[in-house]
Amino acid sequence: MMSSQCRAALYLRVSTPDQRLDLQADDLRAYASRAKWAIVGEYLDIAVSGRKEGRPQLTALMTEAHARRLDCVLVWKFDRFARSTSHLLRALEEFDHLGIRFVSVRDQIDTGSPMGKAMFTLIGAMAELESSLISERVTAGMKAARVRGKHLGRPRLSPRLVSEIEHLAAQTDLSVRGIHEKVAKKASRGIVGQIAKRIREKRPSL
Repeated sequence: MMSSQCRAALYLRVSTPDQRLDLQADDLRAYASRAKWAIVGEYLDIAVSGRKEGRPQLTALMTEAHARRLDCVLVWKFDRFARSTSHLLRALEEFDHLGIRFVSVRDQIDTGSPMGKAMFTLIGAMAELESSLISERVTAGMKAARVRGKHLGRPRLSPRLVSEIEHLAAQTDLSVRGIHEKVAKKASRGIVGQIAKRIREKRPSL
């Protein structure tokens, strides 16, 4: 059972600079006060998209969690914390492994309660289902494309472009980057590198 002096961290985020944090902050501080938890840190990301990887304050919070300096993480709503279902699930799994309680106040989810543990399991099942459905749709789409005779993957290079790359690789000392620029980047640098390597390996050494 959690101690009354549980060390709680608050995470808050707004998507634009003109959004106010008062509602989030007031709700989280009030929740911590009612639970008699000690707030040991408030982590605030301002004007950062929920889908953007770089959220320095969330990174700082996770660092403190891994250092075992927290017992509980409080957020206002799931969408203030996680970018997606899969991101939320990964974070909850990390917190579960570290023995850290996670509370979403407005969603009324507390992983320290039986209902919260059940919701954690449900979120995991939904994320797995979402992944499976996406995989099935991609596979079905690829099969349908093959049936219609469509080529999958990168467009094939024209014989003329391949010959131009081969000529540059054989007759010049241009780097792969130089050849890539010479052909106006009509092929990826990786493909240019493969062709150049094949041709230059066949050249007699001086």
